[in-house]
Amino acid sequence: MVDLKAKPFYLNDDEIKWVEDTIAGMTLEEKFGQLFVLMKAGPAWSEDRTAKYLADYHQGGLRWQGGDKNAVYEQNTTFQKHSKIPLLIAANCDDGGNGAVPEGTFVATAAEAGAAADEETAYHIGLVAGREASAVGVNWMFNPVADIYMNWRNTIVNTRSFGNDVDKVIRCVRAYIKGIKDADPNMAACCKHFPGDGVEELDQHLALGVNTLSVEEWNASFRRVYQTIIDEGLESIMVGHIALPAMSRHLRPGIKDRDIMPATEAPELLTDLLRGEMGFNGIIITDASHMIGMSAMVKREDAVPGAIAAGADMFLFAGDEAEDLEFMKAGYEKGVITEERLSDALHRIIGMKAHLKLYDEKVRIPDPALKEKWVGCEEHKQYQAQAADECITLVKDTDHNLPLAPDKKRAYLVYVQSTPTSKGYKGDPVKQVVIEELERAGFTVDVCPNFHDLEVEKGVNPMNMVHMMDHGSRREFNANHDVVFLVINVKGYAQENDVRLRWSCNHSRELPWYIPELPTIGISLNYTNHLIDVPQVHTFINAYGPNRTHIRAAIEKICGKSEFKGTANDTVFCGRWDARL
Repeated sequence: MVDLKAKPFYLNDDEIKWVEDTIAGMTLEEKFGQLFVLMKAGPAWSEDRTAKYLADYHQGGLRWQGGDKNAVYEQNTTFQKHSKIPLLIAANCDDGGNGAVPEGTFVATAAEAGAAADEETAYHIGLVAGREASAVGVNWMFNPVADIYMNWRNTIVNTRSFGNDVDKVIRCVRAYIKGIKDADPNMAACCKHFPGDGVEELDQHLALGVNTLSVEEWNASFRRVYQTIIDEGLESIMVGHIALPAMSRHLRPGIKDRDIMPATEAPELLTDLLRGEMGFNGIIITDASHMIGMSAMVKREDAVPGAIAAGADMFLFAGDEAEDLEFMKAGYEKGVITEERLSDALHRIIGMKAHLKLYDEKVRIPDPALKEKWVGCEEHKQYQAQAADECITLVKDTDHNLPLAPDKKRAYLVYVQSTPTSKGYKGDPVKQVVIEELERAGFTVDVCPNFHDLEVEKGVNPMNMVHMMDHGSRREFNANHDVVFLVINVKGYAQENDVRLRWSCNHSRELPWYIPELPTIGISLNYTNHLIDVPQVHTFINAYGPNRTHIRAAIEKICGKSEFKGTANDTVFCGRWDARL
């Protein structure tokens, strides 16, 4: 059972009384509702609709920020005003305040912070995220990511992990949390995705994740990260839909392979290991319950109460709210969720609300002036610029193309982007930023066509494909250009397990035939593992951010106006000898 006087709660007697009185005043339906963090809300919701939703489902937490900063503030504060019990309101802020509101500040990705010489960038991500999210009513940060990037093929955590070095991950996770707390001491941190992503290549949105480490390997890596941060007072942990077979077999000798479950449904991993051996006293929340890593493994009616019975305190999202509440209630009535387990979960949930002082309306409802003070402020933009300067990484320059000579100003730009997924596609705006920044630096820019853009600009026509396959005369190309910039802005989410570079059409003139012809400089604006697809590029830069600040900083470094300060680890070479050439 939870100890509310111990870390991470540190409640006094009055606060514990508030917790007990709050729980005692709940109906059984309200108790079940507290176990859910729901997301069906939005800027168009009226007060009446919000009030009815809360009265119907009694949710313990909210995770949705839709609309601009004013709409998000209005939404979050309206939910707080109409909730009988204060709400935990969460946001995902992997890169800064832009995870809470669209006007928020992108500071850096975790991969970028991991490339820095120190942990200041990680601290600034947490600080900015904490300030900007808190200003719009968020009190629970679903960050930092504590995953270890061991497998270069894993693109779901590529930019979200601080790297492959355990000690570096610990230092950056610690720094991010310090940033949150310096921004707002009444905001909870949440490390994810226990028992750890980054070992294999599957995305838990699409399949069961499997952490394949042995017990000894896991103890020396992921356990060390989590144990360190738990011992320092971590408030909550998000559990991934990730199995840890070696540990499950160790803790449950004789367990059948068919019975090895994702951690979200595995009591040996949550109750025995995380609560028992590791002594975690805070809140355990599942990752999003619509992900296939859970929903393809267990029937919904069993998964909902099963997660709480396994040791989770809160269940993230509902398929159908009324149905999932019914499943939770049925699990309780069948004894899947015991009275003791329900009481323990409720004491942790309400205890966390007391720990964050949410019983105080002034804490619950932030001053609206704070969103004007913090969201997208100049100080935060300076942190972004500092991160770009400190972290952008020269992965390799084996042909000694850098710094680029002042007379090499006739540029051929090949811009490779994610494949459009909508008929509403009108072009990638980042491409224009790249062109503008190259021109600002004095380059004349000849842009390689893109099949998707041709289809938009010229209409659907077989000749667009023909045009894309025409590589033209090498001599003419060489006579008219000094340098090639291969700029890659590729990123995916919950659509394929391993996101790779994809040219806009087959046999495209974008393909890197130009590498032996002219100095070619590759720049990634997102993932760090693109050398797997263009290993022949001999000068490659990880710039980490598809924004003007990072693009400008990368170009200035290419031109020798500032030095490259970031460092790369071996995962960037994707286990290939030729990627190092």
